[in-house]
Amino acid sequence: MSSKVPTRGEIWIADLGDGRRHWRVIVSLDSRNRSERSNTVLLVPFSSSGWEGPTTLRFDPGETGLPGGSYLKCHYITTLNKSQLIERVGRPLSARRMREVTLAIRRAFDPDAPWQPTA
Repeated sequence: MSSKVPTRGEIWIADLGDGRRHWRVIVSLDSRNRSERSNTVLLVPFSSSGWEGPTTLRFDPGETGLPGGSYLKCHYITTLNKSQLIERVGRPLSARRMREVTLAIRRAFDPDAPWQPTA
């Protein structure tokens, strides 16, 4: 098992096997992240382009520590082996923003999940 122990809300660079660096936020519960019985974490990808919507959240660089504005695409939640995590970067997301992320993930599969479009 990997010695990396990510924490919910942290931003990590992940190796997806394509030679590029991918920013992801850890969304799995810390009990899973710390467990020696689980070699995987749940994460959601950032993108440098996009638009805000029911399952996509925009983040300013000052909020994440990433070099530019980013879009978290919560409809792309995925599982990744902890060994594919390269390094932690940026700033962890706040508890408020993680609640928004959780709700955006829910909206990806629950038609009754609340959402208010921004004006």
